[in-house]
Amino acid sequence: MNTDPWGRVDDDGTVYVRTSEGERVVGSWQAGAPEEALAFFRRKYDALVTEVELLEERLTNTDLSAAQALSSIEKLRSSVRDANVVGDLDALSRRLDTLTERAEERRAEQKRAQQQAREEARDIKERIAAEAERVAEETTHWKSGGERMRQLIDEWKAAPRADRATEQALWKRMSAARNAFSKRRKAYFAGLDQQREQVRKHKEELIAEAESLADSTDWGPTSGRYRELMQQWKAAGRADRSSEDDLWARFKAAQDRFFQARNAAFAERDAELRDNAEVKERLLKEAREEIHQIKDPREARARLRHYQEQWEEAGPLPRDSREQLEGAFRKLEDSVRKAEDQELQRTNPEARARAADTVNQLRESISQLESKLEQARSEGNDRKIREFEDALSARQSWLDEAEKALNEMS
Repeated sequence: MNTDPWGRVDDDGTVYVRTSEGERVVGSWQAGAPEEALAFFRRKYDALVTEVELLEERLTNTDLSAAQALSSIEKLRSSVRDANVVGDLDALSRRLDTLTERAEERRAEQKRAQQQAREEARDIKERIAAEAERVAEETTHWKSGGERMRQLIDEWKAAPRADRATEQALWKRMSAARNAFSKRRKAYFAGLDQQREQVRKHKEELIAEAESLADSTDWGPTSGRYRELMQQWKAAGRADRSSEDDLWARFKAAQDRFFQARNAAFAERDAELRDNAEVKERLLKEAREEIHQIKDPREARARLRHYQEQWEEAGPLPRDSREQLEGAFRKLEDSVRKAEDQELQRTNPEARARAADTVNQLRESISQLESKLEQARSEGNDRKIREFEDALSARQSWLDEAEKALNEMS
């Protein structure tokens, strides 16, 4: 009978393995020497050792999950327990025990990581749901709001999952926010459609009036009414897109018809008034040359009245020259009136008396300042000297102007 530390072969060829629980039969060998039998069953043991080593390697150097590791350990433990091999099975069991401890540690680590990931996922989806609720409650820019809501849904789908209860609660908020946004948007556009329909009806009324005025020849009042209609058109807002362009085309066509007719009538009338413009241009030139040479304002006024009568008799002006010629003639009238006012001021006794009184007061003030200046110089007071010199300079300038005005009244 041959033996080794972990097994033996009986005389009848029965092969045994030794464990801490005693011997057990692992096989029978009839084909050769006992040493060959033990070598055969030791090789089977080595195969088990290799499987354990591979599992140790995977648990150490890969991200093998704890559940997969424990499952593999349990299969190996069953294989070791019932293995028909010869070798240190107790040592293999102890190595499996060590692997079990390490797998349990990994399971705890993975559980903590999973819990942390779920908390992070909860925070992410809480933020997404909160922003969706804000968009649903506050947004009135419907296009950008709708785009943002779709982005939030995509972010939700891409985000990691939290625990089932949290997922369900947050998704309920998310879904409610999306529905609330859609409801608000639908209500807004329904109201907008109603508003645009009211605008369309109002613009139809404006068009009807514009078309009724299109053939009017009452140019002034009708032009004013068209301006009012245009202001009402702008204030009315926009109808729906499909109607707005057609409404505007009809409204503009009515305006164009009236203003084209008015412009044609004005052009015809302006052509008739060209002769009036030529007459008034000649009158303006003559009046300027004559009146600017007259020194006596009363004579200038008399000649102006003569030209004013001729100006009125010449008749109305065409539009393109009306403002220029009328403005030039008014400027001539203003120059005559200004000359009259100046002459009246010059010959007014009360004004001359006031001017003389001003001159006398300034002369007296200058005399007093000269006395004070002499005293300051005698005292050597530089500050007062500067003050009195500045005051004298100012009053002398005032006196020169007052004397000039008084002389002009003489």
